[in-house]
Amino acid sequence: MPVRRRLQLVCNHTEAHWMNTAIKVAFATDDRDTVNQHFGAAQSFAIYSINPEHFAFIEAVGFDQFDMDGNEDKLTPKIAALEGCVAVYSQAVGGSAIKQLKAKGIQAMKVAPGSAIKELLKALQDELQAGPSAWLARAIQDTQPTDPSRFDAMDAEGWEE
Repeated sequence: MPVRRRLQLVCNHTEAHWMNTAIKVAFATDDRDTVNQHFGAAQSFAIYSINPEHFAFIEAVGFDQFDMDGNEDKLTPKIAALEGCVAVYSQAVGGSAIKQLKAKGIQAMKVAPGSAIKELLKALQDELQAGPSAWLARAIQDTQPTDPSRFDAMDAEGWEE
């Protein structure tokens, strides 16, 4: 099931600065207002960029519809479409999908049907401001580039065997 359509928004110069410090999250939705889709059967995802001060819609990805059960091939393009996201919010998600999402560093988040996306974004912003939970702190750390000088101090101390 290839991606049927994809809309990506290009940020302007003023947005580029804050988006460099942001994380990406996705929502399984067909109306771009509420989480109203099961991950495996999602017809589309709305993807947002978020940091403690801002959030912005940056992408919509739509898929052809397939049967929910017995078609594991439907997961591959959906997971690929979420590259760079730290989490995906959906009404439900199966065990196989959770395993594949975790392997890509994406946290599956189950929420009540009809949860408002803007309220979920605000709650995530509040968490970022207050101090992220363990999964979110790990996800943020994983998005940061590795510091090539991180072992310089240890090297300067010298090693004895």
